[in-house]
Amino acid sequence: MPSKAPYVVFGYGSLIFKPPPHVISQAPGFLKGYVRRFSQKSHDHRGTPENPGRVVTLIHKEDWDHFSGSDAFPDEDVVWGIAYTIDPLYESEVRDYLDYREKDGYTLETLDVYTVEDGIEKVVTHNAYCYVGRPDNPSFVGSEPLEDLADRIWRSVGPSGRNKDYLYQLAESVRKLAPASFDSHLFALESSRTG
Repeated sequence: MPSKAPYVVFGYGSLIFKPPPHVISQAPGFLKGYVRRFSQKSHDHRGTPENPGRVVTLIHKEDWDHFSGSDAFPDEDVVWGIAYTIDPLYESEVRDYLDYREKDGYTLETLDVYTVEDGIEKVVTHNAYCYVGRPDNPSFVGSEPLEDLADRIWRSVGPSGRNKDYLYQLAESVRKLAPASFDSHLFALESSRTG
């Protein structure tokens, strides 16, 4: 009888700096064919219903191109993050925890996670679970001018704290993932405001 595949979750936003419980291993990696953008309203973590903040979501690159013909970073199509393997004894508990944490407009998908070893790109995890805010969900806001987005992030606060702290923690965490990890959109937002 074949053994059950491990429960692996790919984190590309706050899961990078606030991992799920019961992690038994983790590895940096990236997704291909996606962009990470601050295009998801946050009513429940980094903003309020009256003043929703912005958090990141994954968007298929071709979908993003339809929303943003003026994207400042049109050639990027990889998203760095961390693949977390969850202790099988706690899989159900962690699934429930993540389903609750990612409840505001996110959908669970399975994606391949890549890495680079000795200069060669390869799949490190097949079918990792990932929470994606699809463009058809009510919290998806699409593309906003960088300066307007930075202003929204700068002034928004929610139950999980200041939106700008989320931005700064995420940018710093992405830098530390691997020598090749980058995100021009994220780093541009980070440098657009100080303090």
